[in-house]
Amino acid sequence: MDVEILRDYALSLGEVEEGFPFGPTALVFKANGKMFLLISLESNPLSMNVKCDPEKALQWREAYASVTPGYHMNKKHWNTVVLDGSLRMAEVREMIQDSYNLVTKKKGR
Repeated sequence: MDVEILRDYALSLGEVEEGFPFGPTALVFKANGKMFLLISLESNPLSMNVKCDPEKALQWREAYASVTPGYHMNKKHWNTVVLDGSLRMAEVREMIQDSYNLVTKKKGR
C-alpha cells in the first residue's frame, strides 16, 4: 500500500490537518484538533494507527491477524493495522472513516 493513497483519502475527508508532531517518521492526521490517523513511515510493510470504538476495535482484531492493539496508544481505543495486503482497500478506508467520525462527531449525539 502506498502512503500517498492513504494521505489523499485522509485529506479528502474534510477539514483535516496533517503534520509530524512526533518526528519525521510518523505522519499524523487530525480533525477538530484531534488525531484520528497516524501512519508509520518507517515500517515495512506500511502500518497505521486508527481510533476505534472499543467493540469494533476488538472485532477487527479478531477478524485479521494484521490488526492489533494500538502500538504506543490507548489499546482500548486504538488499533495498529499492518498494511500487508491482507485487508482490502475498502476495509482500510472504512477504518480511517470510522476513526475520523469518532473525532468529528458532535457532543450530545
